[in-house]
Amino acid sequence: MSLFLFKRFITLLATLIGTSVVVFLVLEILPGNAAQILMGPDASPEAVAALASKLGLDQPAFTRYVQWVGGMLTGDLGLSYAYSSPVGELVLERLLLTVPLALMAMALTVLLALVAGIYAAARHNRLGDVGVMGLTQVGIAIPNFWFAILLILLFSVHLQWFSAGGFPGWGEGIWAGVQALMLPALSLAVVQSAILARITRSAVLEVLREDFVRTARAKGATQTAVLWGHVLRNAMIPVITVMGLQFAELLAGTIVVESVFYLPGLGRLIFQSISNRDLIVVRNCVMLLAAMVVIVNFVVDLLYAAIDPRVKASDI
Repeated sequence: MSLFLFKRFITLLATLIGTSVVVFLVLEILPGNAAQILMGPDASPEAVAALASKLGLDQPAFTRYVQWVGGMLTGDLGLSYAYSSPVGELVLERLLLTVPLALMAMALTVLLALVAGIYAAARHNRLGDVGVMGLTQVGIAIPNFWFAILLILLFSVHLQWFSAGGFPGWGEGIWAGVQALMLPALSLAVVQSAILARITRSAVLEVLREDFVRTARAKGATQTAVLWGHVLRNAMIPVITVMGLQFAELLAGTIVVESVFYLPGLGRLIFQSISNRDLIVVRNCVMLLAAMVVIVNFVVDLLYAAIDPRVKASDI
């Protein structure tokens, strides 16, 4: 087990280092000058050069990379060019919306997918199975932004149960914040739950064919007890793999939904920073999202060891 954790931790560190290099180099080769964009097209070359020097843009790339990595390790993410505010404060403010949104979407995804997947597997090749698989196929085909617009038309325009967009802030109360994020979370969860439901169904069907399931039924266990007490845990390895990937995708892929619902989250901050050529914000936000994805995958590996004893025994 210790060897397993050590290997995964080394992989985590190597991936983060490699990601930081790629993110820095990709943003370095982008065309344009941040100082020129901030000063405007009519600014004199001397003024642009002075601003570039103030922002540290005239330093060698390696020096700026070392300073950036050192700042991340010490919690100093630098100062935004466009907002003239610490990047850490900007990112934290937006994370307070994006992370709860991703968590709500993931909770809805897991709830819908597990219920639908187990229901379909329990009624294999019957009407319930065919119906669930048909609905999941439709769910996979629906774009998130289009479904988000449909939700706004139904629940905001016609029924007027939820607001069509915006975020009041957590200072207005938890329930007000949850209401504002409910429709965005649901629009994100539809596609993800459709995919996860199909994975759950396949995994459960595979486990249902095992000998220990027949033994449990022979001992008089009910269908519900077999599914939830014996089958589900043994079917969770592929399901958890997809769940980890989906949560990482929800964290990194909220930019479209945040734009539809006009939510001031991390996705919109990245979009606005790209438009403003605020590379220090883009660099830190992209690195943060990449780190979240890597850490989520590391946690998934730990869950493997907790669920499947064979992982502990193999130490691979």
